[in-house]
Amino acid sequence: MNNWLARLRIDPFTLALLCTVTLASLLPVAGTAAAVMDDVTDVAIAALFFLHGARLSREAVKAGLLHWRLHLLILACTFVLYPLLGLLFKPFAHALLTPELFVGVLFLCALPSTVQSSIAFTSMAGGNVPAAVCAASLSSLLGVFVTPLLMTLLVGSQGAMAHPAEAIGKILLQLLVPFLAGHFLRPLIGRWVERHRAILRYTDQGTILLVVYTAFSESVNEGLWHDTPLPALLGMAAVAMVLLGVAMVLITVLARRLGFDRADEIAIVFCGSKKSLATGVPMAKVMFAGSSLGAIVLPVMLYHQIQLIVCAVVAGRYARRSGSVPR
Repeated sequence: MNNWLARLRIDPFTLALLCTVTLASLLPVAGTAAAVMDDVTDVAIAALFFLHGARLSREAVKAGLLHWRLHLLILACTFVLYPLLGLLFKPFAHALLTPELFVGVLFLCALPSTVQSSIAFTSMAGGNVPAAVCAASLSSLLGVFVTPLLMTLLVGSQGAMAHPAEAIGKILLQLLVPFLAGHFLRPLIGRWVERHRAILRYTDQGTILLVVYTAFSESVNEGLWHDTPLPALLGMAAVAMVLLGVAMVLITVLARRLGFDRADEIAIVFCGSKKSLATGVPMAKVMFAGSSLGAIVLPVMLYHQIQLIVCAVVAGRYARRSGSVPR
């Protein structure tokens, strides 16, 4: 019981996110300072994806090709199942959410899987960790291409994504080019990156906090909280919980029906149901503009915390069933 309660504690990064949103709400940056912060954020995002590229080993890419059925199912869950589930909320969107929050839900559904926590929960549950490493890395890489294309199909010129083709070009230039540069330089800097992995984790988190602060500052200046009532925020939390719950059940059923063993099922469930905050927030800054940016990243932030709590509980249940941890 105590272990279960411990997993429900809010982690320091989530507290930092809440503090950042509060700071942006009370002291939003504006004017010349906002322009400078915007440029600094662009550089930080490029550096973030450069380091992500340097972390992806060639061995992981090669190994991923060998377990193609597992990876194909995870990619289908991430980039097909989730967008379809997101569209199912459209009839209820007007009653539960603001238009910007619903665009945020669709953006959430179009995001790739997260790498670090997918691997961590797969390991905790006793699943196929090498497969999780390959699947999550592949999802993250393909997301640079697939997410903007999906958003073009889902929202088109609506939801502050006024020029989809231009947004896709920007995201490829600002995210993919640094990613590929980091990956190709891995033979030179890979060992240094591995040695400083713990420190670079804070670089990731710092970049996310910086993007969140600038995004919410701009949105607050344009009336974010005035245009987003409390019932819409509560509705957003409910949508995130239902989305995750339905997706995890469907993914589990699919994995079992398709004959995957228990270890592969665990990797599929966690990699297929996770959505990346580390990729999503920088992507949103590139793809969207204007006062709606804060509302669009809000669903991703809510889903992030909910998925950590739920996946910790589910991973614990998997582990207990396999007898790897005591009851």
